[in-house]
Amino acid sequence: MKILIPDTIALHLQGDADAVVYDVTAEIPPEHRDAEVLVTWHNSREQLESAARSLPGLRLVQSLASGADVVLAAGFDQTVPVCSGRSLHDGPVAEHALALILSGIRRLDRLHDAQQQNRWDEDFIAAQSAPETQGLYTLAGSRVAIWGFGSIASRLAPMLQLLGADVRGIARSAGSRSGVEVVAEADAAGVLAETDVLVSLIPATPATADLFDRTVFGMLKPGAVFVNVGRGATVDEDALLDALASGGLRAAAIDVMKKEPLGADSPLWAAPNLVITPHVAGNRPVGGSELIDANVARLAAGEELVNQVRP
Repeated sequence: MKILIPDTIALHLQGDADAVVYDVTAEIPPEHRDAEVLVTWHNSREQLESAARSLPGLRLVQSLASGADVVLAAGFDQTVPVCSGRSLHDGPVAEHALALILSGIRRLDRLHDAQQQNRWDEDFIAAQSAPETQGLYTLAGSRVAIWGFGSIASRLAPMLQLLGADVRGIARSAGSRSGVEVVAEADAAGVLAETDVLVSLIPATPATADLFDRTVFGMLKPGAVFVNVGRGATVDEDALLDALASGGLRAAAIDVMKKEPLGADSPLWAAPNLVITPHVAGNRPVGGSELIDANVARLAAGEELVNQVRP
């Protein structure tokens, strides 16, 4: 079985398949268009669309990204199974989310600006120590809502709880997950009204486009912090800018945007109280080789695939 491996990550497969490394920026060479498995990581949309047209014998597309939305939109035959890299990014994304949350809570963006100006920020010191604002600068006693409660949220929630946060989840259906109470999206308003930090781990789907809009930001407790390590397509960026400018949001931190790379002329760069990182939360899949080996073996045996999202 021929497996096409992207040149954007070092993978060490254990099976006896014929693994061929390919350039994610170029068309698949003719001599390798008989491949049965395509592994993707950091492929461009154009390259994936080309691969969809030129690989007639595909039996599996294995994405190493936590969400397979880009692959699903590339035009691969509907009969070809597509699997995501769900769980490969749980640790890295949870770590980055925690860093962004703490950055927003502790206002490291403001302190960094003061450092760049060679300025000792006396106003910040006074605000942080004032009795009426002390609760704004710590996770201890804060209420954190994680919207999109899957495996990454299950890794992140205990980190937040160890720092004293009261964690709630929001998902399509209610229940208890990893010991955290999760409410249905239809009942999100009550949770948001008490939320100090809202974290988005929502995937990009037609149903989640611009989910975080003026209505959602308006439901939040005034002065809340918003963190997005899910997908940029889920946020109405104009609404985010307005919420930051008005003070409805005290701060925000985003690792994903609608258009990436973010253009130099984007108003997000100049938005007040906003931290931007260049989609690096899950930039290092952990266990990718093992996932590929497992799914190739399952494919050969006709067994159910891991993380299958289609068909």
